[in-house]
Amino acid sequence: MNPIQGSDKPEIILTGDRATGPLHLGHYVGSLKQRVTLQKVHEQTILVADMQGLTDNAHNPKKVSSNILNVVADYLAVGIDPSKTTICLQSQLPALAELTMYYSNLVTISRLERNPTVKSEIASKGFERSIPAGFLTYPISQAADITAFNASLVPVGGDQLPMLEQTNEIVRKVNSLAGRVVLRECKPLLSDAPRLPSTDGKNKMSKSMGNAINLGASEKEIRTAVKSMYTDPNHLRVEDPGEVAGNVVFTYLDAFHTDKAYVSRLKERYRHGGLGDGTTKKILETCLQDMIRPIRDRRNVFLSDKAQLIDVLVQGSQASREKTAEVLSNIKEIFGLNILCARSI
Repeated sequence: MNPIQGSDKPEIILTGDRATGPLHLGHYVGSLKQRVTLQKVHEQTILVADMQGLTDNAHNPKKVSSNILNVVADYLAVGIDPSKTTICLQSQLPALAELTMYYSNLVTISRLERNPTVKSEIASKGFERSIPAGFLTYPISQAADITAFNASLVPVGGDQLPMLEQTNEIVRKVNSLAGRVVLRECKPLLSDAPRLPSTDGKNKMSKSMGNAINLGASEKEIRTAVKSMYTDPNHLRVEDPGEVAGNVVFTYLDAFHTDKAYVSRLKERYRHGGLGDGTTKKILETCLQDMIRPIRDRRNVFLSDKAQLIDVLVQGSQASREKTAEVLSNIKEIFGLNILCARSI
């Protein structure tokens, strides 16, 4: 069932991003556009995950702190409305860290190490010999986030499904301890948008690798990124037939060009020969320049008033603190940790 239709009761949605850099076109296609739609009909909270950003950046905490407002500006620039979507800061919600501590007693180290998502991330970050404890327990922290907001629906990519599975395992253990349903299990909301490849067509999209186009990219940065995009390495001359599959330029045209019939005709010409990579890249650049320009302009306006961005986080965090504290109180009761609740200390 499509969660946007067929239900009179709005789903409670939790989503978010680690504040480790500005957001890019991969975020836009994979989650941001979806969030703008979801906020119209559901109760949506976006968590700026600064604490989780430290799990692999504790040696360079400024990378996280300096990007918090960048991420909020990106949200507002693409159309996420703070009056419809609660935007809050993870580190300002003490219940999340405390819930993580309690839940950690219900999960074994071996279970965390078996999590496919964690295993994949450990390998990609080179943590095999020295895994930060915070990074290994990331799934527990995520379970704390989801349950603290009573989220019933969590937008994720397919590679994140093991994380939700582990969240629901924790939920079942807590409910078993309580002898009643205290926490609800969550469901994934998988985007039907294809995963956008990096501009080099090889690695995962990352600003640090220089293979992503940020939402605030300048005209020059967009031009440079498009010129460097991976195409068919065997398409050496304009008249040569070219391969569309795996050609990053056409993948981006599919994702962003509004005239799908025109893109189909371009593909046909490319396959038969007679269409050069330079031409297709110019078409894509024009498309991306037109799309990113208004987002970049709005983003710059928001960043010029950092007090406004901070106010968005303050209001969202204040509203979220009460919700998450209520869930924490219930969990403390289950663990018998509410002995002093009746007295002021």
